[in-house]
Amino acid sequence: MDMAGESRYVWRIVFKNFINSFRPRQIRGNDMGKDYIGNQYYEIPADPSSGKRKATQLKKVNAGKIEAKRLADGGSLPTLPEKGAQSFPAYSEYHSGELPKKD
Repeated sequence: MDMAGESRYVWRIVFKNFINSFRPRQIRGNDMGKDYIGNQYYEIPADPSSGKRKATQLKKVNAGKIEAKRLADGGSLPTLPEKGAQSFPAYSEYHSGELPKKD
């Protein structure tokens, strides 16, 4: 019978992390200075791969290309619906708060 603790080696992971906590960490970046308490500040250099555009930013560009291709193939411009969704339903037995006009 195999126990869950034996297959995951939880205590080995805890011990390994405990030992690694004593090792000095590699400091990344340029030393920018130190404050009066003794904290050191570093400037992390820019990572070019993190500046790439996200897919959501490219959606408008891609949608424009697809629309231009559709129009070139003979498609028509999209038409607006005659009546879209309304924010609140309108019922005849309820009034909008305006007093009815007397003749």
